[in-house]
Amino acid sequence: MVIRTSLHSWTKEEFAVKSKPFFTMTGDVYFSEGALIFVNRATEDFAVPLHNHDFVEFAYIAEGTGFHHIADEVHPVRKGQLTCIPIGVPHVFRPSSADSAKHPLTVYNCVISPRLLERLSGFASDSRLKDFMASLTGEDSRYFFLNDANDTIEKLILSMHREYSMQREASADVLDSLLLQLLVAVMRRRSRLQHPSPSSAAGERKFSEFDLLLAYIDRHLAEDLTLRRLSDVSLWSERHLQRLFRGRTEQSFNRYLQAVRIQKSCELLRDTSHKIGTVAEMVGYRDVPSFLAVFKRITGVTPSAYRKASS
Repeated sequence: MVIRTSLHSWTKEEFAVKSKPFFTMTGDVYFSEGALIFVNRATEDFAVPLHNHDFVEFAYIAEGTGFHHIADEVHPVRKGQLTCIPIGVPHVFRPSSADSAKHPLTVYNCVISPRLLERLSGFASDSRLKDFMASLTGEDSRYFFLNDANDTIEKLILSMHREYSMQREASADVLDSLLLQLLVAVMRRRSRLQHPSPSSAAGERKFSEFDLLLAYIDRHLAEDLTLRRLSDVSLWSERHLQRLFRGRTEQSFNRYLQAVRIQKSCELLRDTSHKIGTVAEMVGYRDVPSFLAVFKRITGVTPSAYRKASS
């Protein structure tokens, strides 16, 4: 039995999601020892029933494709999408296939107590951010979803999951800070989608495109990155790119690229056991002596000394 809709062809099992009553998940299951936030990474299946909850949830698709049954609609989802699920809205994720090994749907869930949003609102100085945070828990709150255009949201979600999982000193304060950054990123992204300003459209577009170019650099650090290549990618001239780098980053392109590569190499030296030559290659240096010279100029120490001090 397949029931046709404008969004998706439901199987009999999927249609059962719509016909079964849903239950309410409560925050006291997730919030322990005074914490008002919960972050996890889960692979979705067909076992979890339709449900709503008494907290706000940000769900970020980390891997795979599937469908999100929410309210009275069904939306296809894929990696890079974020959904905000307000209090009381019934929903459930379903993978594209029952074979999760071949067709996984993996989601980062950021569960937030309304009390935490109220508390953080007291630290916000921007009235627009305060209004946005209040809108997440208001009686007329609606779910929304958006695409993570430049990986900003994914990086924040990953940092939150890492901090929540490790529970180090002052983790609660770090999580509060990261959540505020996530709220700002989501607010800005949603605002650009909902209310583009005609007067500033050209400047905003240029800023967004340059932001995407920086994200491109982050993803391709191991490759041969030159102004000519970035010019081909962005369709901006090399001279204009140089002006953008100096204006936006206060550095030349070469200095910016060196700084990002060394920053990434520091992360690899701290978090992996890769040999220094391998680390150099992973961040785009084919010549190890050049890597050593740039690393020491920027950090003041050799990669070996840095790794030893970080252990």
